[in-house]
Amino acid sequence: MTGQSLGNITEHPKIAVTQEEYNRISRNLIYYQSKWPEIEYLNSNHEKKKRSMNHLPIARTASKKIASLVFNEQAEITVDDTTANDFIQTTLKNDRFNKNFERYLESCLALGGLAMRPYVDNGRVRVSFIQAPVFLPLQSNTQDVSSAAIVTKTIKSAGQKNIYYTLIEFHEWAKDGKYIISNELYRSEEPEQVGGRVPLAEVYEDLEEQVELDGLTRPLFSYLKPPGMNNKDINSPLGLSIFDNAKSTIDFINTTYDEFKWEVKMGQRRVAVPENLTETRMVSDNGDINIVKRFDAEQNVYLRLSNSDMDGGSITDLTTAIRADDYIKTINEGLSLFEMLLGVSAGMFTFDGQSLKTATEVVSENSDTYQMRNSIVSLVEQSLKELIISICEIGSLYGLYSGPIPQMEKIAINLDDGVFTDKNNELDYWTKALASGIVSKAHAIQKAFNMSEADAKKMIQAINRETMDTANSQRTQEDINLYGE
Repeated sequence: MTGQSLGNITEHPKIAVTQEEYNRISRNLIYYQSKWPEIEYLNSNHEKKKRSMNHLPIARTASKKIASLVFNEQAEITVDDTTANDFIQTTLKNDRFNKNFERYLESCLALGGLAMRPYVDNGRVRVSFIQAPVFLPLQSNTQDVSSAAIVTKTIKSAGQKNIYYTLIEFHEWAKDGKYIISNELYRSEEPEQVGGRVPLAEVYEDLEEQVELDGLTRPLFSYLKPPGMNNKDINSPLGLSIFDNAKSTIDFINTTYDEFKWEVKMGQRRVAVPENLTETRMVSDNGDINIVKRFDAEQNVYLRLSNSDMDGGSITDLTTAIRADDYIKTINEGLSLFEMLLGVSAGMFTFDGQSLKTATEVVSENSDTYQMRNSIVSLVEQSLKELIISICEIGSLYGLYSGPIPQMEKIAINLDDGVFTDKNNELDYWTKALASGIVSKAHAIQKAFNMSEADAKKMIQAINRETMDTANSQRTQEDINLYGE
């Protein structure tokens, strides 16, 4: 252990992420959470005032919408080997993986990346989701991140002040092929500082400084990022948020929406009333003058002015028209531009008031969204297959799994795209292809029902058995006596 001290996490010599990239992820989190600063303005008396900014959670809405199109709880993950498949199904079900992954996929799209790390807890394998702000690559190649640091922050109270601890978990490969996990703990009294390195026992009594694992074929974690090049830093292995290049458009939409809501608030009805109409003077028997107010104390529609300030002493309506149509058109234009920058089809975040459409029309009109979904799906499937391999490998290391480590091509990921695909047309297409003899029955079943090759062959065997049983049931007794059963 050394006495090194860190101001920012990116100052660590092992971490290969620039401070600019780390700051970009932090800004993405602000847009995702919609945590905007208060707006300062001068009121009619030239006094400085502050108010909350009215905003649309457009970044979160886009991430949630696209994540739900890519993955949902009906997704299926299967392995051809029976032993491996049973272990994987039990592990994923016990950890409620499908439900959790759908939520964290939203974070992946919003912040630009997500890592999944299997670990052993109470005799079973579980999956930890590591979000972009606390996942920092150490080394990478052109294909994937091979070594990384995972950051965990903890707060402890010490009297009247808080102590901030930062645990950095390094995943690295040694020259002899062993997988090394090392841990470093840092302590600070300031939340913005990482602080100085301290013994692990201050927070984690049972945690070792270094663990060596032998027999792994890939990193324990599986890193997933949105498709596309990182044009903010072309040398960075980290991914971009789906709205990273649309932040100025989000600012435009929020500014317009804020002005619109403020105009609605300021445009509420105002009526100027002469002072003599808002009160009644009553003279008591002893000559005292009592003034009785005519309006409710909560009333804010009427504005009382002195008779000298009124034009002719008449009641005047001061209400100004709200430019609702102009603001709504401007917001919709901003949303249309946002759709274009995201790469989704027009109308995904705007509504034209048209009636519901058939599945074929949805496919046609949402081709851009479908293409974007396919790009994300291919990366999700690859990442999930890597996770399945890591789950089996760590289960084997800890004696929880004794079967073979599945190969990538033996793992099937079924992400239903029924939102876009017309199932009747799909079935008709592959039925005609089979009838024409240009594809095998197994291939047609695979494509029509999105099955693995093994499941398709099992279905063919079941169909053949049913066909034979039907044929036998239709034979006459004379035929059976003559030729036998």
